[in-house]
Amino acid sequence: MKAREHTRVTAVWLRGAGTGLVFMGLSAAAVAQDSTHEGFGQFIADSRIEADFRYRFEHVDQDAFDKDADASTLRSRITLRSGKAWGLSVLGEIDNIAYLGDDDFNSTDNGNTAFPVVADPKGTEVNQLWLGYTADGLAAHIGRQRINHGNQRFIGGVAWRQNEQTYDGARLEWKGLHPVTLDYAYIYNVNRIFGPSDTAAQPGDWRGDNHFIRLDWALASEHKLAVFAYLLDIDARAAWGPQLSVNNSTDTFGLDYAGSFKPFSLKAAYAVQSDSGDSSLNYDARYWMLEGAVDLAVLTALVGYEVLGSDNGVGFKTPLATLHKFQGWADLFLVTPDDGIEDWYLGASGKAGPVTLEAYYHEFKAESSSAEFGSEIDMAATWPVTKRFSTQLTYAVFDADSARYTDTEKVWLTLQFKL
Repeated sequence: MKAREHTRVTAVWLRGAGTGLVFMGLSAAAVAQDSTHEGFGQFIADSRIEADFRYRFEHVDQDAFDKDADASTLRSRITLRSGKAWGLSVLGEIDNIAYLGDDDFNSTDNGNTAFPVVADPKGTEVNQLWLGYTADGLAAHIGRQRINHGNQRFIGGVAWRQNEQTYDGARLEWKGLHPVTLDYAYIYNVNRIFGPSDTAAQPGDWRGDNHFIRLDWALASEHKLAVFAYLLDIDARAAWGPQLSVNNSTDTFGLDYAGSFKPFSLKAAYAVQSDSGDSSLNYDARYWMLEGAVDLAVLTALVGYEVLGSDNGVGFKTPLATLHKFQGWADLFLVTPDDGIEDWYLGASGKAGPVTLEAYYHEFKAESSSAEFGSEIDMAATWPVTKRFSTQLTYAVFDADSARYTDTEKVWLTLQFKL
């Protein structure tokens, strides 16, 4: 492991030392109370090692390039989970991304810019390393960790890519106000999918002072409301322009609703966003989404409308989202256009035996101009062959209606084996 990675891992613990004092105080009473029932022996005896191997072949045909990209990658993950003693537990996880065969694609790190991008840089990285404490409705974690909020539209782990996005900091989740759950995290570093090392194209890390605040309220068994505030203050990086660092500093406030009126279901969200920190931008943009679905027994059909608005020539930003889940799987809109984007979409999913089938159609246009961006069709077939082995075939094709974007076709074959 590179010296830089050792330094980053050490920083995970040292930067959280102050918060660690809180953990010591919280756990002191638990040690006295539970010491007769739990101990170091159980901490070790209940520990386990897990292995997860995910192979993926990704093909990209993009009109802007003379060559097609073909990426054959393997993510190998080893996870060590401790048992629990006095409410304390530890998790460590290491990922390695390797190439099988030629790297005929632009990983953002290998310099193969004649090919379309497949953002899976190779390397080895500590994916998670945290100390946790749980008791009486409280869950606390300090260190490098996975954080997924709601549907991951604003905060997520981008688990689709081989190198997952994880977060360095401290997180508290409290369920003591049932039916309300309070979730707060202070994050000083984001380990992005472009790591483990910085590249000429993208920084591998975003450092800064970030606060994730979310309150989930179970209104009823089939209805949930979330209120959130995501305050991002990302440091400038001298080697990259502000659009790849500090100008992603934003304050976002919003709410999210999900409910079921069987056989119908409804999702709705609204958020406002403004520039923050040392960002050189000056804007106030809006986000909203409405989606309805109906369960027809043999399949589920849905229709939705999502808008990321624009103000003063700046589009609404979601830099920490699991972006692949939204606005089409071809990933043409990972960065919101300056004139915003409207996405009308419909889809259906169902099963053919053990295989889950999905299909979606999108129409994209600008929110604050008359530009038509294009349309997209996405399809997927997922087969859990056994409890340990699964396979998925995925396809996306984007048909451009604007010179700002190009026709794009992508195919993925994923094989995953867990031990």
